[in-house]
Amino acid sequence: MEPMRLNENAIKGKRVLVRVDFNVPLKKGKIESVDRIQETLPTVQWLTDRGCKVILASHLGRPKDAPDPEFRMDPVAIELSELIKKPVKKLDDCIGPEVETVVTQMKPGDIVLLENTRFHPEEKANDPVFSKAMARLADVFVFEAFGTAHRADASTKGVQAFLPSYLGLLVERELTAIDKILKSNEHPLVVILGGAKLADKVETIEYMNGVADKVLIGGAMGFPILRARGIKIGKSYCEEESVKLATGMKIDLTKVILPVDYLVAESNDAKSGQNVPFDKIPEAAMGLDIGEKTLESFLAVLKTAKRVIWNGPMGLFENPAFSKGTKEIAKAVSAAKLSLIGGGDTVSAINQLAPGAKFTHISTGGGALLTMLSGKPLVALTK
Repeated sequence: MEPMRLNENAIKGKRVLVRVDFNVPLKKGKIESVDRIQETLPTVQWLTDRGCKVILASHLGRPKDAPDPEFRMDPVAIELSELIKKPVKKLDDCIGPEVETVVTQMKPGDIVLLENTRFHPEEKANDPVFSKAMARLADVFVFEAFGTAHRADASTKGVQAFLPSYLGLLVERELTAIDKILKSNEHPLVVILGGAKLADKVETIEYMNGVADKVLIGGAMGFPILRARGIKIGKSYCEEESVKLATGMKIDLTKVILPVDYLVAESNDAKSGQNVPFDKIPEAAMGLDIGEKTLESFLAVLKTAKRVIWNGPMGLFENPAFSKGTKEIAKAVSAAKLSLIGGGDTVSAINQLAPGAKFTHISTGGGALLTMLSGKPLVALTK
């Protein structure tokens, strides 16, 4: 059964297991961005206002299927307490008798945060025994982790087999906004795909090649395609897996537009770069931003666009010397009638380079959005 819309009569006063996406960026134990926590506050507040006992579950980072002090949820619990202005009790595990005991002692309006679900290998394996153990903690389940909606994990998909399931306010808002933009008849539709890994976006490129009017490829994603054609790319970022995938890609190059030049340098921390054609990258250099002619052609395409979907920066935007491509693209996208932005790096880039720019919808889910852009269903939201 697919998750339903939140229903006050069905949920009021119950123990509610909420799968959130608190996979926040951490540096030396400190949270660098609280955006993902803030996005869930309306749902948590909605539940506590109705006397629910709220049990929050999330993964954090990529621990190797075992407890790892680096990825404990303690900093998240502290931050959440401050944001929601209520105490949040963080537990030392996400299943087991001790957790169940604490949950049975909760009072209406209480909030607890379970330990990192990925400390158990059964999480990513979608193990039904693990799912059932999590389900024992609650009366109902609320899915509020749009960023994980494309994954069939025990805490996203598996637990729904054992509890009545509902959509969180954030997930419902995401689905409504994305659906509206994807189903709009406004054309031209331009899709911009950047970032580092072509492998993550091959299916999106191929699907959007048949849906969009133009697909613009930026970031490091063009390098595997160039390598597959025998073109030298110097020290530019390029995974062998992506080269193999690029060799078999089925795309129409009249619609999929690749960079014709790059801004290159010999290191990521260079103070400036050299503009060179795509097939003239020096052996000791790497492409770190789209070049001047590429930016000019991309902006010309975007000037006519009615709908724009953007996932992935155009270059190493963190270094001011290589931020121009991403910054100018951000400005151009914000001018479109309908604009959809997704992916953590893309959101970080617009926050850094174009803080005043307005977009129709900024999604909290990178992988989930790419799945939708590939014409595939979100497994955590389907039967």
